[in-house]
Amino acid sequence: MASSRGGDGERQIHVLAVDDSSVDRAMIAKLLRSSKYKVTAVDSGKKALELLGLEPNVNMIITDYWMPEMTGFELLKIVKESSELRQIPVVIMSSENVPSRINRCLEEGAEDFLLKPVRPSDVSRLCSRMR
Repeated sequence: MASSRGGDGERQIHVLAVDDSSVDRAMIAKLLRSSKYKVTAVDSGKKALELLGLEPNVNMIITDYWMPEMTGFELLKIVKESSELRQIPVVIMSSENVPSRINRCLEEGAEDFLLKPVRPSDVSRLCSRMR
């Protein structure tokens, strides 16, 4: 049951980070990479869907709630309605603590809802669910 760290045979967990804010995107990517995740960061829900069509080996999506063109909630609904993508856990992030929004996301299938700024303890909690 021993796991090797960094070996060629080890499957690295691939997280797709989606946020229109370059600062928030860089911060979440840094936190995830420090936990040894492979991270692909994009700035919109539309780009996330394009990437998911090309790269099927995504293990988790973490997305901002408020983004132009397509919100994180809309991205969540599209992922959960897709037979190919629905098994991918989706985590929503927001700087606004709105209980009705949080509940709506969780009811639609979000794995978790994180308040920004995302902390290392939030990433640790996600890590424990992905193992």
